[in-house]
Amino acid sequence: MCKIVPCNTELKMIPQMQEIERSYTILYCFCFVEMVIMAGTVMLAYYFEYTDTFTVNVQGFFCYDSSYTKPYPGPDESSDIPPVLLLSLVTGVPVLVIIVGETVVFCLQVATRDFENQEKTLLTGDCCYINPLVRRTVRFLGIYTFGLFATDIFVNAGQVVTGNLAPHFLTVCKPNYTALGCQQFTQFITDANACTGNPDLVIKARRTFPSKDAALSVYAALYLAMYITSTIKAKGTRLAKPVLCLGLMCLAFLTGINRVAEYRNHWSDVIAGFLIGISIAIFLVACVVNNFKGRQAEHEHWTTDNLAQMPMISIPRVENPLEKDKQNHCNESSDEDIGNTNSFKARFGRLLSWLSRLNRYEHKHKTRQ
Repeated sequence: MCKIVPCNTELKMIPQMQEIERSYTILYCFCFVEMVIMAGTVMLAYYFEYTDTFTVNVQGFFCYDSSYTKPYPGPDESSDIPPVLLLSLVTGVPVLVIIVGETVVFCLQVATRDFENQEKTLLTGDCCYINPLVRRTVRFLGIYTFGLFATDIFVNAGQVVTGNLAPHFLTVCKPNYTALGCQQFTQFITDANACTGNPDLVIKARRTFPSKDAALSVYAALYLAMYITSTIKAKGTRLAKPVLCLGLMCLAFLTGINRVAEYRNHWSDVIAGFLIGISIAIFLVACVVNNFKGRQAEHEHWTTDNLAQMPMISIPRVENPLEKDKQNHCNESSDEDIGNTNSFKARFGRLLSWLSRLNRYEHKHKTRQ
């Protein structure tokens, strides 16, 4: 995951145009936090899938209910889309596409020396450099794997809690209607021991809501479609990307339809599975991996915000000669007004002084008389 070099190795081994980011905690967080969370998620999915730790809710049924009397389609291995094929596609195809895509993008950035759009080389401690290619690949594949197990946990939890019955439930349950006293079609059976068929098939027929195949297929298809849309920036792919992404979504949609056509799930099971897979994929892509834009997106977002606050057109102001003459004339007029005002004040002051002296002279003259 990282390249170990001697401590005295100069930084010239790293491309000079690449920026280096130092972090002392990323390896510890990866090993002791993220790996622990991932291990706990995998263990929880294992207990849901392969153990009886969580018991399935026993849901009752009506006598002779036609909604659950469809023919048994056989084990999942006999399906048109067997579990082995589905799991191979949802694990292998995204891993291959992400590894190839990140390698191609990194090689193009190095060839064109486009280091502005490339993530920084991470320096952990003093000797360990983590390449941007390794960072992005591990990040995107790790989040995808976590989402895959999270989808499986959500689906298994829903199946265990609801205990919804499959369309072929009564076929594998084989209830003894005489012993159960089914005299009317509206009689509801709640006895947990009502079934006389194979217990393993009965338990499996009680776990259909939501559909696991639908949830896993749409999660993988949507995650991969959003990766292709956000990562591939080549010219001439305006129609290629939508066709590829819609093709992936179509395959996921056909997987859900196949489950209904083979009487393995109801429409409500498939729709609920689609909603779970879509919700988890959108949440992880939008909120966790930032639409596959990497660390440089924060700087781009800050620059975009600053540009949004600037005027759309900025034209230098050229001084008009007419406006300049008008301004000079206004300044001269203002100076004249100020001068006239000062002259008037001086004359008015002299007048007041003369009247004061005249008043004192008359007062003295009257006093003498």
